[in-house]
Amino acid sequence: MSADRTLQRVWYERAPFVLFLLLIPLSWLFAAIAGLRRAAYRAGWLRAVRIERPVLVVGNVSVGGTGKTPLVIWIADYLASRGCKVGIVTRGYGGRSETWPRDVSRESSAEEVGDEAVLLAARTNAVVVAGPDRVAAAQRAARSADVILSDDGLQHYRLARDAEIVVLDAERAFGNGWLLPAGPLREPRARIKDAALVVQSIRGREHPPLLERSIGAIHALGDAINLRTGERRPLHSFGGQVHAVAGIGHPEAFFAMLKHCGLKIDAHALPDHAALEIEDITFHDAAPVLMTEKDAVKCRAFANDLHWAVPLTVRFSEADERMLTGVLDRLAAPAADISADSRSRGGRP
Repeated sequence: MSADRTLQRVWYERAPFVLFLLLIPLSWLFAAIAGLRRAAYRAGWLRAVRIERPVLVVGNVSVGGTGKTPLVIWIADYLASRGCKVGIVTRGYGGRSETWPRDVSRESSAEEVGDEAVLLAARTNAVVVAGPDRVAAAQRAARSADVILSDDGLQHYRLARDAEIVVLDAERAFGNGWLLPAGPLREPRARIKDAALVVQSIRGREHPPLLERSIGAIHALGDAINLRTGERRPLHSFGGQVHAVAGIGHPEAFFAMLKHCGLKIDAHALPDHAALEIEDITFHDAAPVLMTEKDAVKCRAFANDLHWAVPLTVRFSEADERMLTGVLDRLAAPAADISADSRSRGGRP
């Protein structure tokens, strides 16, 4: 955890400067390897695999905490409203399964398939498949889905895609602009020029567009849901001090949003995808414990009345929603044709 915090300071606060200087040669090496790999796919030396379904990749050029998962959920719901059977493929990060790819349901174990996979299955009606090999996962999902969403995987070039959406954190943007490990970038900033659209995640206050082809996804917290009873409560009804637990890429964003709702929080930041135990969400007092949905799926077996999940949703201005749905509609059209063809053959893909 302390190593992660130190890197976050280097990436977004440019301190300690000496460490940043020491990491620069490793960033040059990382940039060379990433550039050669991308060039190899473009030249055909490495082959991308195209599956028989439209594929949309929703990813980022930086590591962690950009707000990608709630956007994937929104997109999946929209495509479903257009009559598409949606398949979502995700890496299953943190999952300990010995066999991949794996079908995921809301009852799946986060320990086996990863927290994001279970959250996506719980929040959508999509076919969710987890596995580090995106091609194998997409092929499995395509057996029953008309269109495939890849949650992350922007750099997984072996999976051919029809469109890409890049997600950026509006506040942290590109950090210090350097590639890993001296900076937070997985690929150079210029990489986003290949995307059909850039979505900047806005939490709490408006930000000017980072790029010409960018739209704003306005994040909001919903009513808290008790992990044991299922009771729903508005956040403003939690008087006094509460504990806030977040094991996500950018926990401070969750804490800031809770404070923006008027809550006084005792913040407990954990590493991204941390495997939670009862000790991690139990404190010395009887104050309510609020956590992200991604953390909550790992606590269902041992949570009690004090534990609440806080869902995160996104919305768009009318103009921005038209830009996003324009991209999605171009995918939905061939997907609808696939669905109609499948129905005409008795449901066989």
